[in-house]
Amino acid sequence: MIENPTGTAIFWPMIAHVLIVYIVYFLMSARRIRAVQDGRVAVQQYKMNRYGDEPEEAFITRANIANQFELPVLFHVVCLALYVTGAVGILAVTIGWLFVLARAAHAVVHLTINRVVLRRRAFIGSFLATGLLWLLLALQLVGIDSY
Repeated sequence: MIENPTGTAIFWPMIAHVLIVYIVYFLMSARRIRAVQDGRVAVQQYKMNRYGDEPEEAFITRANIANQFELPVLFHVVCLALYVTGAVGILAVTIGWLFVLARAAHAVVHLTINRVVLRRRAFIGSFLATGLLWLLLALQLVGIDSY
């Protein structure tokens, strides 16, 4: 059993990221329904997976969903590894929340103004946060407590 009382706190940033994913899925569905209702796309295009023909706002939303399953996979894996090894401390939890804030910023920018420079900054934030969490795990594995 993990003795660190902070240990389960690492699950809250994970849950928050899952919430972001669900919000983006909901938005994608709403944008696609609106596109079909407006006559800008036929339902058959989705049936046949002809996504390239869909309106830009729906296409961008689908691209954002894909983004939520790329780098974030490494985030979720490292959070679980930190928990299993008992390496969750206030530093890991704080970095986890920074990851979530960066992913939320990335999603908001991507799904609204879609400015690549701003999206990149948010991505770099989540990239660095994930890297730091992996570093904390590595330090734990060699016997250096990071909290």
